[in-house]
Amino acid sequence: MESLRVENIRKTFNLSRKQRKLQNTDEKRKVAVDGLSFEAKPGEIYGLLGPNGAGKTTTLRCISTLISPDEGDITVNGMSVKNESINVRRDIAFLTTELKLDEHFTPNYLFDYFADLHGLDKATKQKRKAFFFKRFGIDRFAEVKVADLSSGMKQKTSLAIALVHDPGTVVFDEPTTGLDVLTAKTVTDYLVELRDLGKVVIISTHILSVVEKICDRVGIIVDGKIKISDTLDNVRKESKDGTLEGIFFDYMIEGGVADA
Repeated sequence: MESLRVENIRKTFNLSRKQRKLQNTDEKRKVAVDGLSFEAKPGEIYGLLGPNGAGKTTTLRCISTLISPDEGDITVNGMSVKNESINVRRDIAFLTTELKLDEHFTPNYLFDYFADLHGLDKATKQKRKAFFFKRFGIDRFAEVKVADLSSGMKQKTSLAIALVHDPGTVVFDEPTTGLDVLTAKTVTDYLVELRDLGKVVIISTHILSVVEKICDRVGIIVDGKIKISDTLDNVRKESKDGTLEGIFFDYMIEGGVADA
């Protein structure tokens, strides 16, 4: 397994008239990500930390081949998201609260459906289903329609389905947003397990405590630019008070995101 490398990517979007009015700008295009680079290594959790609107989700969507960067490139296990997007998708899991499961189906049906899409044989499919359904407590709700599941169980089901093909790279946008404390812990604990299995794990978050708890490396992103990217300990050392919170708010103030 090779590192995941994000190399000088840039991504812009057209702004509608309504969006320009809401953002109080005359610019017709918004720069969401601007010359962004970082590396995420196997056996580590890399945290992309930044405020809302900083460009975190855009970056993760580029990594996951949902959108393509205008400039620069991203390599996942040596494969370019621009030139080898199909192969990248075979080796990656992308999970976000914005992607919803079809509420008319059950966890059992959806797991089988996505396992078949990934070409898993019957024995492998059943083995992985048994593991995930027991690990996340889905087995008791296997035949309950998604519409009738709790938000926590929906998230656990989404996680199981995203990992059905045993990908080498796991990308998780805001892993704890909207979750109760127990479900959030279940999710973050499993991300640590994936790290310990040698996976490349990348998360985005605006929650400092999540980074402090599970991340080995962190990149602080403000206005689409990486301000610092290093081990968690080294990032802390850059702060006047030796804390992640201190350096984070220093960059927020520098970028005009927070008042001094």
